Amino acid sequence: MSDEESTKYYTLLCDDPSHEVVLVDCGPREMDVVLAVRKVTGLSLWHSRVLARQAPVRLLGGLSAYRAQSAVAVLQSAGAGAEWRQEPEPGERTAPSA
Repeated sequence: MSDEESTKYYTLLCDDPSHEVVLVDCGPREMDVVLAVRKVTGLSLWHSRVLARQAPVRLLGGLSAYRAQSAVAVLQSAGAGAEWRQEPEPGERTAPSA
């Protein structure tokens, strides 16, 4: 490479960072929430029930904002407390667990 030629580096940024869906609370209609968890995750009925009873728990990750919002809407319509969050970047510090 001569002095006249130079190398250019570009940083690519993702327009839509990945999101996660968190089941915060199962709510009073446990069976409806279990069926909703099964619908959004594709897990068996037994695994869906185990996850619903472990709330708060992360159900899904690596989703677009639209898909995360859609999953939360399904869970909330079943009576669950659910939210979607932007996933932390690799190497980003998270709050320490208590």
